[in-house]
Amino acid sequence: MIVAFSVTPMGTGESVAPEVARAVQVVRESGLPNRTDAMFTTVEGEWDEVMDVVRRAVAAAGENSDRVSLTLKADIREGVDDGLTHKVEAVEQELDRG
Repeated sequence: MIVAFSVTPMGTGESVAPEVARAVQVVRESGLPNRTDAMFTTVEGEWDEVMDVVRRAVAAAGENSDRVSLTLKADIREGVDDGLTHKVEAVEQELDRG
């Protein structure tokens, strides 16, 4: 599965960069394929391992907050490996045909 998620602690001030960095660190240390951009962190793996990483990332981001907002989108597809890369490559190939 591929999960794109965004976690935002509430009530910590205007910038949440330190809190988000803690969440991203959890994802990177997981060893699962992942990417982070300005809006989401995307992680790929089996259901249980991905959801565990998301749970721990939310906990890390919310260490100093009583409330956390989580936005999550999942692509659950059996038998696909490296979808994180292949989905982007397929779009790039279409653009190259342009």
